[in-house]
Amino acid sequence: MSLKDLPRNSPPRCWAEIHLSALKQNARTCAALAGEHCGLMAIVKADAYGHGLEAVSTALSTEVDWFGVANVREAFRARKAIGDAEVGILVLSPATPEEIPEIVEAGFSGSVSSLGEMERYAEAARDRNRKARLHAVADTGMGRMGALKDEFPQLVSAIQESDDCILEGVETHFPSADEEEDFTRSQIEIFREILAGLDLDDKCHIHLGNSAGLLGFQEMLPFATLARPGLALYGISPLPNIAASLSPALTLKSRIALIREIPEGTSISYGRTFTSDRPMRTATLGVGYGDGYPRHVSGQGAEVLIEGKRCPLLGRVTMDQIVVDISQCSTDISCGDEVVLIGTQGDEKISTEEIASKAGSIPWEILTGITSRVERLYLP
Repeated sequence: MSLKDLPRNSPPRCWAEIHLSALKQNARTCAALAGEHCGLMAIVKADAYGHGLEAVSTALSTEVDWFGVANVREAFRARKAIGDAEVGILVLSPATPEEIPEIVEAGFSGSVSSLGEMERYAEAARDRNRKARLHAVADTGMGRMGALKDEFPQLVSAIQESDDCILEGVETHFPSADEEEDFTRSQIEIFREILAGLDLDDKCHIHLGNSAGLLGFQEMLPFATLARPGLALYGISPLPNIAASLSPALTLKSRIALIREIPEGTSISYGRTFTSDRPMRTATLGVGYGDGYPRHVSGQGAEVLIEGKRCPLLGRVTMDQIVVDISQCSTDISCGDEVVLIGTQGDEKISTEEIASKAGSIPWEILTGITSRVERLYLP
């Protein structure tokens, strides 16, 4: 018998449960916030924020009008997943020269910030006897890409006048809609002024509202024809005071691998940053920063859920394991028992936001940092 023929019945040490019904409901909540005249572009870049691009794209293909991805490889993955579903796919980031011909050939849409980019798309379109589908990006304060206010009308006109391109949309992006209300409102006004000087046809999409924009500023965006929720789709509000009936779609779990009784004075994990001040019962869990559980929560009061109780992390997070205090748990727990790292167990909840705060990070990084070693299990 070869290794490939050996049975593999052992459950995963660390896994993420993705609730597809929550994803769909979050999309419907976002659609209701956007309004009946505004469609949805689901942002599924970075492996759908760690939730799995293919499964998420498939689940949302009947709920949204567009998918937003970061590069052409993600675009092809989304296209393959949704099959014949009529959902547009926009590459949000600037395309490399090698990606542009593939975007054009496949009929994806590209984001452009300059005349030089537009000309490269036009050349690729001429070579293939196709039309390049373009969304012109205005830089209203993000500073990452986009044409500046005075240059944007020229970019739009050039696309409109090109025989090889279609102006499919105009867009901008909020850098701090979750932090700076006044600046965000000024951005919206700048974009309004830009739009007032353009001659756009009714088919040209207008989009700028990310999750924070959709949740906090949608009343200022009656002119938008698309909203671009990312984090909100996955059930997390970037605005702490606005939850909008969102339900987290991901629960991150692990298992107890080892239970030990340790005496007072026992040091735990690398660097010996924790030493027990009393006899303790501890559990070693099969999860570490190799799975995406952030090392920076070490020493910051991080906890996990066992038997619906909060159990403190002891010492540093290592690559494959963490140690927690289970002294308060019953003697019934045993190796193999389930542990919740992010999610709800009983009456207790540990949110992605909580982990991000203790790690000195943001929910986006926590979710996208969950590695490929973590098995994704998709639930209805």
